[in-house]
Amino acid sequence: MKIVLAPDSFKESMTASQAVAALREGVRSVLPEAECLGVPMADGGEGTVDAVVDALGGDRITVEVSDPLGRAVSATYGYVAEHHLAVIEMASASGLELVAPADRDVLRASTFGVGQLIISALDHSATELLIGIGGSATNDGGTGMLAALGATFTDADGTPLPPGGAALVQLQNIDVSGLDPRLADVHIRIASDVTAPLLGTRGASAIFGPQKGATPRDVEILETALTRLVQVTETALGHAGPDRPGAGAAGGLGFGLMEFLAAECIPGVELIAQTVGLEQSLAGADWVFTGEGSVDAQTMLGKTPFGVARLAARTGARVVIFAGRVAPDADILLEHGVEKLVAITEPGTQLDQALRDGPAALALAAAAVCRTLQR
Repeated sequence: MKIVLAPDSFKESMTASQAVAALREGVRSVLPEAECLGVPMADGGEGTVDAVVDALGGDRITVEVSDPLGRAVSATYGYVAEHHLAVIEMASASGLELVAPADRDVLRASTFGVGQLIISALDHSATELLIGIGGSATNDGGTGMLAALGATFTDADGTPLPPGGAALVQLQNIDVSGLDPRLADVHIRIASDVTAPLLGTRGASAIFGPQKGATPRDVEILETALTRLVQVTETALGHAGPDRPGAGAAGGLGFGLMEFLAAECIPGVELIAQTVGLEQSLAGADWVFTGEGSVDAQTMLGKTPFGVARLAARTGARVVIFAGRVAPDADILLEHGVEKLVAITEPGTQLDQALRDGPAALALAAAAVCRTLQR
């Protein structure tokens, strides 16, 4: 029997690799002869660096960069030398969790730190970049990132604009002649499940701005600013695609990456699966064990367990999803190629205990499932 172990991380409890180890322990305790193939997974958000580095045998590189408000912060990205591949989570440099709620200022938050991570990756000879862009604190259209990479954004007097999306209201000119020349030889893929456009009622400012602390007036300012960015980008580059799916991701970082750096935007779990070779690993599998911290109906909207289940369906493997919490509405997954939903935490367990005991609970749950497979 071949069982592929392809979980995401269980947030605040275990990484994807630790979840693989727990699942393997559970399987081995009941089916010692089973072939267990571990493939740590992610969907482009938190845990993406760990999943890819662990799957491909890369390194973690930590550098000092600017956080969304320009303060120094240590950020880690992954590098797989064999593939000249750098894996970056934008949230490690420009994430909302880096700024205390009382300090959040979406009008001046910048993606400059993301650009610094890219520079470090180029210094390590990266020619492939995989960038997960979930969890941002920013709404600057990627201009901070581009400034770190050598582009300039100036007002009518030729003065460089200060950081942040609000300043783009005064944008008059974009000069890309100073962009790091090494970028011409780099292929960039964006891992994002956000398909929002840059502008409008479904765009970056209107939908995601309030989640970052934007008031209704702030949203108006940021919408005007990003509209101006599109106009000047069209003049500077000869093209601008604010309606492209994903342009509004991470406060418009998707727009900056796609328009200025020719990046591709790919659904996160699909991109990670391609990168770590999940589909090849599924060949000949009887079962696939996947999961993450919480599973509900929203899991179908691009989360790892559903993406894994869709891939498994192509090979005929049967799927079990494990989770710390399985919501009642998660039953809809049973209509879409998932055979079992397994909650690993007993009802009434305190959260801190559930997080602490996660690996042991996952191993026990996997063992329990395997006992049913023997019947």
